[in-house]
Amino acid sequence: MPGFEIFGDEEKKEVQDVLDNGVLMRYGFDPMRNGHHKALELEKDLADRMQTKYAQVVSSGTAALTVALACAEIGSGDEVIMPTFTFVASFEAILSVGAVPVLCDIDDTLTLDPKAVEATITPKTKAIMPVHMCGSMADLSALKAICEKHNLILLEDACQAIGGTYDNKPLGSYGDLGCFSFDFVKTVTCGEGGGIVTNSKKFADRAHKYQDHGHDHVGNDRGAESHPFLGYNYRLSELNAAVGIAQLRKLDHTISVQERNYTILRNALKTIPEVTFRRVPVGGVESYAFLTLFLPSEDLARNTHKALGNYGVDACFYWYDNNWHYYKKWEHLLDQKSLGKFSQEIQTGLQKNNKTFDASDAWMGRSISCLIKLGWSETEVNERASKMVEAIKSVL
Repeated sequence: MPGFEIFGDEEKKEVQDVLDNGVLMRYGFDPMRNGHHKALELEKDLADRMQTKYAQVVSSGTAALTVALACAEIGSGDEVIMPTFTFVASFEAILSVGAVPVLCDIDDTLTLDPKAVEATITPKTKAIMPVHMCGSMADLSALKAICEKHNLILLEDACQAIGGTYDNKPLGSYGDLGCFSFDFVKTVTCGEGGGIVTNSKKFADRAHKYQDHGHDHVGNDRGAESHPFLGYNYRLSELNAAVGIAQLRKLDHTISVQERNYTILRNALKTIPEVTFRRVPVGGVESYAFLTLFLPSEDLARNTHKALGNYGVDACFYWYDNNWHYYKKWEHLLDQKSLGKFSQEIQTGLQKNNKTFDASDAWMGRSISCLIKLGWSETEVNERASKMVEAIKSVL
């Protein structure tokens, strides 16, 4: 995702402000700052953009998920339902707080199938974590209804979907907590970074403390602060936050360019009868980060992916064989390969994932996702669309 494509004078100015002050850490050193608090400014901007009361920036998307889970008091032996198609950070964060990631089938949205979720709930389930992969979302209203019925937390992993909306609400703001990644290949980048949004003062207060060793941030003497509870170091540096401030201001423009490029490609491909597209739930608007299509069979999808490469169409992904993003390649999770010994609860809980996910395989085996770049001119996008049509037709 293309935040790194648009580095310019805006990012340089914000970073230079930090270098001129010489304070790279978020907390303390107030006399040197000349009023500059980049992490705090980014939080205010993020909350405003996400239409939430609170935002907390942290060191990565993984950190955001970890802090969000901790703030929801999810821990030892608790189960969190997550999709089979995501990034490894989703289950890493769950494991890091001592909880158990429980894989669940996806549907044609390529994220959690509400019916499968309902069937996966046990007395140990504490949260449902839909992951808005490749810029689009699950049936969030159905998942929220399930959470309300079973008194569960709805935690949106919106790390790949900033700028999308559901029911006129920014993705990430619909659930109890929402998380974003601002790493180098995200739509908004800090280089490295992440963010949490919520309308819960309780969760926000906990996040503010937990991400900084449990500091209560009361008073002006950091060494004298108390610690209401244990925390860890997930702070975001001022340099990273500075980049994010400039990037977030560009989000609307980024989304508009991606929508243009996405629409040109989709309009070309929908002329092919055998090609269908990922379902966007009613009320949802993608961030247009990827165009995801389905072929009639796994063999055709595999051959189409190869053909796209042969025709010079880059940045197309066949996730079914991807080590980072699909459960079939997560041997380290499924075989419980860890440097530290898992608790007996985690060892037992993880065994639930050693099964087939036929519904997921049926969708992922037939899907190809194509990255949408900002740097393409309209002419280049049209040329790309023609190549894609030729490549797909050559297989069909």
